[in-house]
Amino acid sequence: MTTAADDPCRALPRSATRHSAARIAALCLVSTAATGAGLLLPAALGRALDLLLAGAPATGWVLCCAALVLTLALLDACQSVLIGTVDARTTAWLRGRLTGHVLAVGPRATDRFGAGDLVARLVGNAAQAGTAPAARAVLLAALTGPVGGIVALALIDPWLAAAFLAGAPVLAVLLRTFARDTSRCVTRYQREQGRIAAALAEAVDGHRTIAAAGTADRETARILRPLPELSRAGHRMWQVQGRAAAQAVTVAPLLQLGVVAVAGVLLARHRLSVGEVLAASRYAVLATGVGMLVAQLAGVARARAAVGRLGEVVAEPASAHGRRRLPPGPGRLELRGVIARRGGTIVLDGVDLVVPGGTTLAVVGRSGAGKSVLAALAGRLADPDGGEVLLDGVPLSELTRDDLRGAVAYAFERPVLLGRTVEDAIGLSLTAPSPARIRQAARTAHADDFVSRLPHGYATALADAPRSGGESQRLGLARAFAHGGRLLILDDALSSLDTVTEARITEALADGGSPATRLLIAHRAATAARADAVAWLDGGRVRAVGRHEELWGIAAYRETLTGTPVDASAAADEAHR
Repeated sequence: MTTAADDPCRALPRSATRHSAARIAALCLVSTAATGAGLLLPAALGRALDLLLAGAPATGWVLCCAALVLTLALLDACQSVLIGTVDARTTAWLRGRLTGHVLAVGPRATDRFGAGDLVARLVGNAAQAGTAPAARAVLLAALTGPVGGIVALALIDPWLAAAFLAGAPVLAVLLRTFARDTSRCVTRYQREQGRIAAALAEAVDGHRTIAAAGTADRETARILRPLPELSRAGHRMWQVQGRAAAQAVTVAPLLQLGVVAVAGVLLARHRLSVGEVLAASRYAVLATGVGMLVAQLAGVARARAAVGRLGEVVAEPASAHGRRRLPPGPGRLELRGVIARRGGTIVLDGVDLVVPGGTTLAVVGRSGAGKSVLAALAGRLADPDGGEVLLDGVPLSELTRDDLRGAVAYAFERPVLLGRTVEDAIGLSLTAPSPARIRQAARTAHADDFVSRLPHGYATALADAPRSGGESQRLGLARAFAHGGRLLILDDALSSLDTVTEARITEALADGGSPATRLLIAHRAATAARADAVAWLDGGRVRAVGRHEELWGIAAYRETLTGTPVDASAAADEAHR
């Protein structure tokens, strides 16, 4: 059961508040001081008015009023600066915190929320949630004003406070209803924003497909499909705020009129002076405080809804790492009874597999057989739902993060190249990349030739380096080769290469181009033939492990790699033999 201390929606804003605790404390002091100065001003004005009406010297009180006005102006300026600073610092901290958490969670975060929705949360919702600490600090001062106004009325005459408090519960109920309804509307509005952002990200990622299919208008309509719902949520939000403000503004003048009426009666009975009536009228305005409270409550409601959306991301658990160090070893990979589910479906069912250190194992299977899932589990980009994966006898879940990531290198079918230059992209995982190591890795991946033809070679900016799909794959391979380690996992990382380049790379790996244990997700018979052994996945299980030449005699295995249907009678004869 999740406790209050574990609730991300509560823990996240508390951590963000601690990040700027000093500034928030200063903001509380400044806001409170401004409220205090605002409460003193009506009393000073009233006293100055009484002295002026009595013909007595009032210079000191007039100067006091001027000083209070100047102080209010300075405190308001300081408050504005502090609010801006706290908002910016908190937003930056939230974005850093969530970005780190999303990267720690890995692919599960994108699978659950979608890339576009995550961007909307990290950018828009983080900015809204970043206003929460300052909004709460200012809200405290906003509440202090009405309370102070009521106390001041009581100090002038208890009947004034009684007249105000007679209608105050109605105002409190209106404000409470407003805060509740606004929170619901804002949550709905932000959810629809996330849907639009997710659809837009999908369209941007597939812009070439959209252009080729000529479906730009259809995709535009799909992206903007939630727009009417977004509009309704926005209108509803403003309607709630407008209705609450109208109701509160209707009640507030009645409360103020009641206070002024009682003050008039007391003035007629000589229990109050003219200056005290003036002060009472101003304190009645401060006691209602409708405009400030509505604005502050709306801001807090928006921030609270945004925090809730960020809390959903933080609640997604990140992979925990152990404390064991990796012992010396050749990179022996072992899967014991591994079970993996995706979307409630079992993809891998009790897989047992051993890859001896320093060897190459090709994994083949039909589409959907679980090859990429196995590749993800082999290097702990995901955790199995059952069983365990070991590297040199140590379960991957027990290794430290540094040992695990230092031991495993990946290359993917569609590599994402990060960094400013081509050299940065190849040396991404290296703390101190050397030009010689980067170039050697590029030569092993057969990327050196086309990189050398770029305008500035390895110093060419990635944005200025046009690449085909095969060239991007070669840079991804070079990055994996430069990484080094004990285990090299190529998740369909040769699929876009021509057969000659693929043959050269696999031969280079087999001839010592990489001393690591190699796990290849293969779709071509030629790739499988160059491996030391082949693991044939079928129906979520390892159907057979052996040399390619041995497995080629099985009709179903040939069909897996060639896609050519096998005659049923021939398959039966092979099975009989």
